[in-house]
Amino acid sequence: MTTDHGFLADCRARLAFDLLANTWNAVVVWALRDGPARPGELRERIGGISPKVLTETLRRLQFNGLVERRAYAGSPPHVEYTLTGLGRTLLEPVEAFGAWAFEHGEGVMAARERAEAAEDGHG
Repeated sequence: MTTDHGFLADCRARLAFDLLANTWNAVVVWALRDGPARPGELRERIGGISPKVLTETLRRLQFNGLVERRAYAGSPPHVEYTLTGLGRTLLEPVEAFGAWAFEHGEGVMAARERAEAAEDGHG
C-alpha cells in the first residue's frame, strides 16, 4: 500500500474499499473459494443470507468482474457461480481481513460495549 496521501482520493482505492465495505461481497467471494456453486449451495455455506440479498450480491460481483454466472440447460435448468481470475485475487485480502478480525474482534466488541455503556449512562 502506498503512503502517498493521494491514495485516499484515488478512485481505485475507493473502489476496493467499497467492494469490502459490503459485508456480503467478501462473504460470497470467500464462499466461492473452493469452486463453482449453485445459489442454494451458497446459501447453505453462508447461512443467514436471504435469496434476494444473495442474488443482489452475485449480480454486483458479476458487474464488477469478480464472479461469473454460468447457465446450464437441462431438466431442470440451473445456474452456477464461480470466481473469475480477478475475483480470485480478492481471496488473499479477504483472508487477511478475516485473520485480523479473528485476532482483534474481541477488542472491537469490547470497545462497542464500552461505547454503548457510556451512551446509556449519559442518555
